[in-house]
This record gives sequence, C-alpha cells and structure tokens, in this order.
Amino acid sequence: MPTTTAMRTLDEHRAASLALAAPLPTVVVGLPDALGHVLAQDVRTDEPLPRWDNSAMDGYAVRADDVRDASDATPVTLRVVADLPAGSSGRPVVEPGTAARIMTGAPVPPGADAVVPVEDTDAGTTTVEVRASKAVGQHVRRAGEDAVPGDLVVAAGTLLGPAHVAAVASVGVAQVAVHRRPRVAVISTGDELVTPGTTLAHGQIPDSNSWLLAAAVREAGGEAMRLGPVGDDPDALRDLLHGLDGGVDAIVTSGGVSVGAFDVVKAALLDEPDVVFVPVAVQPGKPQGLGRLPGGTPVFALPGNPVSSFVSFELFVRPALLRMRGLTDVERPTTTAVVDDGWRTPPGRAQVMPVRFVAPAASGAGARTPTHPHVVRATAGGSGSHLVARLALAEGLAIVPPDTQVAAGDLVTVLRVAP
Repeated sequence: MPTTTAMRTLDEHRAASLALAAPLPTVVVGLPDALGHVLAQDVRTDEPLPRWDNSAMDGYAVRADDVRDASDATPVTLRVVADLPAGSSGRPVVEPGTAARIMTGAPVPPGADAVVPVEDTDAGTTTVEVRASKAVGQHVRRAGEDAVPGDLVVAAGTLLGPAHVAAVASVGVAQVAVHRRPRVAVISTGDELVTPGTTLAHGQIPDSNSWLLAAAVREAGGEAMRLGPVGDDPDALRDLLHGLDGGVDAIVTSGGVSVGAFDVVKAALLDEPDVVFVPVAVQPGKPQGLGRLPGGTPVFALPGNPVSSFVSFELFVRPALLRMRGLTDVERPTTTAVVDDGWRTPPGRAQVMPVRFVAPAASGAGARTPTHPHVVRATAGGSGSHLVARLALAEGLAIVPPDTQVAAGDLVTVLRVAP
C-alpha cells in the first residue's frame, strides 16, 4: 500500500479516479427496462417514418382538384366511398367527385392528395359538403418526412429518457443493447457507528455515511449494496473487501483513511500494491485512498466526516460511475453565481463550499450582476466536514481555487447537486 505525503491537486486526483473507470459490458434489455440505461449501439431505421402518407386531421381525404373552388358560399358536394379509422388496412380508391372519411393517422387512400378537416365540412348520409379549398398535400403527413431508411434515430452513448424509448419503439425495435449499471458496494467504518434507530450508548453515533453514499450511487445510476457499518477490525474488513473483489464493479468506503491510530481502511489495505493513500489539496476531503484490489475491482476510500464523504463522492466517485455506465459527459451542470456572503478559504487548497441559491434581493451585492444566480453558504458553519444535519440544505457546491479569498459580490463556479 503506497502512502505518500506529496499532495495531489483536485484535478490530479480526479484524473486518477477516472482512470479506474471504463464502460461496463453490454446487456440486452427490453423497452420496459431501457429507461435510464446508456445505449451501447446505434439504433437506425430500416423503413421510412412515417411508413406511408397519413392524415394529420380528422376529416375527409379528397382530390385537391375537386375542392379547388370550394367555399362557404359555394360548397362542393362529394360522395363518401369509405370510412378509414386509424389502423385501417383498407385502400379504397378516391375517384373524381368522391371522398373518404378519415381519422388522424389513417393512411391516405390512393387517388386522394389532401385532407379537409371535419370543421370545414357538413356531412350527409352518403355525401359530404366541403366548404373550403385545400392545396395538394395539405393536412397530409408524408412518408419519410420524419426519417428515411438508414437514418440514425438514437446514437450510442445516449442516456435513454422517455423520448428516446419512444423513438426506439417507433422503428419497431423491442430490445436494445445497453451498458450494464455498475454494482457498487458501500461500506462505512468505525466502532462508533450504529444502525439508525438503535439506542445510542455514550460515544456512539448513527451511521449516516453508508446511507448517504448508497443513495448517491443510486442517484448516479448505479446499483448500491450497502454493507455498513463495519467495526475497526482490519482483518475482518480485509476479508470483506477480498470477498467482494471481482463480484462488484466498485467499492466505496468511508472513514479510516487519515493518520490516526485507528485508520482501519489503511490497515486493511496495507499489503495492496495497487492502492494508494494520498493527501489531496481540497477542503473538505483531504485524506483519500484510491486503487484496485487484486481482482481488478476499483476501490474508492473516502474520509469519514459526512460532508467530506459527500464532497469526495461528487468530485471523484460519481464521474467514475458515470463513465462505467458508458457516458462521456460525466460532469454535473455548472453555473456562475454571485456570492452574497463572503467566507475564509484555507491556504494552499481548493475549497468546496456547500451553498444554496437565494433571491438577489437578499443582498445589495447582486444589483451589479442581475444576470447571475446568487448563492450563500448552505449553513453558517460553511464547509465544516461534520455538518451532516445541514447538508440537506445544499443545492450546489461552490468550487474555489486555491489561495482565493471569497468576498460578497464575487463570482464563483457552482456545481448543481440538487434540482
């Protein structure tokens, strides 16, 4: 287990985290299970879309020449030769002087080249009076106007949403190849941790990290296996990690990575040559561990303070999980925001400050930059790594470069971590 005192920058450690990740193998799923997966192969159409000319309106399929002079004053009477509901396979020929009653989506019959909406007609028993002229092609959806054979419908690498699933279904594809979701084991460590709801003895605290990280894995599109809390027994933890190696796609631990006497994760991974523990120039989240177990499973060893765990997951683990899912864009949405309250920053380290968005009226500082959203620290405690109860107020993470002071009115880059 290499341990170094040479400090990495935030970007260096992020790059090392991403280097552990690659798109997972593909599986074939049916359309009911496709939502939220990342497409692994292009979907193209073998047919024109629409497949045939069809009506854009409920009304009558006509020959445009027959209704060229139709108006309210001089309606044209046509003989109705057929009824064509959507899905009809009928192909009646519309001869001069005739029309076919037609519903939206039904194929336009041979001979017809326009559709008259029902509101421009007066229907009789076997005839229809047309009170408006229509040009050739009016209210007709042409075959192939949406796509032609060979067109790309949904590209590989697309995160499938409802519209993508509909597009795949529209070309008659019932199954798609997608990247498998990463299976992630989440382990919180520490003798002081107990399951929420348990009566606490003096010195004990409820385990929140395993719930935090498991939820974060699921929000990132992974499948979480929550295994915390685990006590400060290096041998037991080592056995657990080796048992998981090769059976999951990643392991995320929290706690036991610093320089204390009971750093169980460091002790458990003492003999792993491909796992490194390194300080990172970021606050919170300085102590970090990273690497692969002998079976190749990536392990992300995060600090145990809850805000540190949350920030570390966002910066280092989430992007790697998104890459495993097959995504190329692994970034959170960012925005430039005006700070309405200044704060102190640590020397030599980037700072990640949980923030919430506020109305510009909350401070006079906003009058100069009305086009930007405004933020304040999520809590008065700022980026204190233990402030988990107030973490729920955070809507974004302000990224402050090293050796940069933040004053009211300054602009900062904010990762949006809440809708």
